This record gives sequence, C-alpha cells and structure tokens, in this order.
Amino acid sequence: MKTITINVSEPVYREFQAYAKSRDRTASELIREAMETYLREQMRGEMSLRDLQPLQLGKTKRVLRRSEDLLGEMMTHAARP
Repeated sequence: MKTITINVSEPVYREFQAYAKSRDRTASELIREAMETYLREQMRGEMSLRDLQPLQLGKTKRVLRRSEDLLGEMMTHAARP
C-alpha cells in the first residue's frame, strides 16, 4: 500500500473522523474507500445497477400475472451456487 499526504479542511477531516469513529473504523479507511469508489465510478465509468435511479415512463399498460413476473425467477437463480 502506498502512503500519501493530502490536504483537507479541518471541518471536513473532523467530520470524517467522527463518522469513522461512529462506525468503528478509521478516517483512513473511509478515505481509501472513497478513492476506490471515485476511481470505479468516475474515472472508469463503472456502475452498479443499484446506482441507477428508476424512471417514470407513464401508466402501466396492464398488470402482470404472477407467472409473468421474472423477479422471483431471477432471485431463485441468483441464490443457487
């Protein structure tokens, strides 16, 4: 692991320290995690489906029957080893 020095404002660092302490972590861990997230999402453009916001596309055309809903099937397949 590479050691670096960064300059941040006192209030921002105090907030990181307080948040880290409340989560039983260090400010360094939070900063590393934030850098990794920035690298993944901003620099590489990688996203998770969980990062996407739902879209409102208008009224429902028709209600799906239980047999037509793929969520249960997807969750069943995801749970299998």
